Amino acid sequence: MKSVRDVKVEGKQVFVRVDYNLPMDAHGRITDDNRIRQTLDLIHHLKERQAKIILASHLGRPGAGYDERLSLAPVAGHLSELLGQPVLFAKDCIGKAVQSQVGKMQNGDILMLENLRFHDQEKSNDAGFAKELARLCDVYVNNAFAVSHRDQASVTGMVAHVPVAVAGFLLEKEMNAYADAFKNPKRPLMAVIGGAKVSSKLVALENLINLVDQILIGGAMANTFLLSRGIDTKDSLVENDLTNTAGKILQKATEKGVHLMLPQDLIVADAFAQTAKKKTVALDAVPDGWMAMDIGPKTIEQFSQAVAGAKTIVWNGPMGVFEMPPFMAGTCAVARAIAGADAFSVVSGGDTGLAAKKCGVVDQVSYVSTGGGAFLHLMEGKQLPGVTALG
Repeated sequence: MKSVRDVKVEGKQVFVRVDYNLPMDAHGRITDDNRIRQTLDLIHHLKERQAKIILASHLGRPGAGYDERLSLAPVAGHLSELLGQPVLFAKDCIGKAVQSQVGKMQNGDILMLENLRFHDQEKSNDAGFAKELARLCDVYVNNAFAVSHRDQASVTGMVAHVPVAVAGFLLEKEMNAYADAFKNPKRPLMAVIGGAKVSSKLVALENLINLVDQILIGGAMANTFLLSRGIDTKDSLVENDLTNTAGKILQKATEKGVHLMLPQDLIVADAFAQTAKKKTVALDAVPDGWMAMDIGPKTIEQFSQAVAGAKTIVWNGPMGVFEMPPFMAGTCAVARAIAGADAFSVVSGGDTGLAAKKCGVVDQVSYVSTGGGAFLHLMEGKQLPGVTALG
């Protein structure tokens, strides 16, 4: 990929695809602005070089047409506060009015376009829509790793219609983190995989077995692997149709010499609620009507010891129902072990990033990815269309 550092942007209209798909409360207030803050270095870089900066993003999943609840206007206002300068706002992302607004921009100005997904043509990668977006700029910058696994107009489609297309700082950092983790890792290379379902990470697990030295599996997805070994976790979340597949993954790991570790004990509860009764049990001692909610103390000890010996760690998925305080101990113990390891550590996935934040380790791991789906796409051994387009 050519970098934004490699091109002259002075006086040019620079279209930056960002990911400002931010969490908001019921009143439209931003609850976490990390995705904006991750782009400030690029915005400052372009502003210092007197570029005309055009920011484009989606927000949420709007239906047909305009939806005030998903307007990017509040995001533009928040960015203005962070930068300490006005951020102009366009009420659409294409059309004559937008072209006129762009044409009046002065060097160093910043303009945010309205939600790209108010047009269905964005997701369908419509060529005409892509060309309309491309008309707004001299230089295209992809700084939105989190959507780079999407083949959409603002991610791939418009690249063919712009004079120059380059990667932004955040996209570079994300791809470098992936390369450091999987292309040129210090070994042992360990994957710590959790979350609810095997189905969502099946392809990644099958690919990881060819890359890593060790895999730790926790969270509800571990129940399906346990069932493949004949262990009944009673009312725990299990994907019965994937038990054979889970068994094959375990077998393949053995054949490849990959050390795959599953929980040795569990924290179980009599209901899916933080007020439920809970207790620690052996794998074969889950009471009828109870369900696994977290890994147990033996598992915490074994997982933590294994993590301490790794030199590269990729963590994707919590070890239990960490959203409920009574069941976050396992996730936080593993998080602290990862943070304390003498290793290059990458946290990927929205829930995993939130868990890292709740467990207070965000500043202690090597890198926290901004794109769960995109990073998982890479873990599956696939290329990112948004990155390929820049090649």
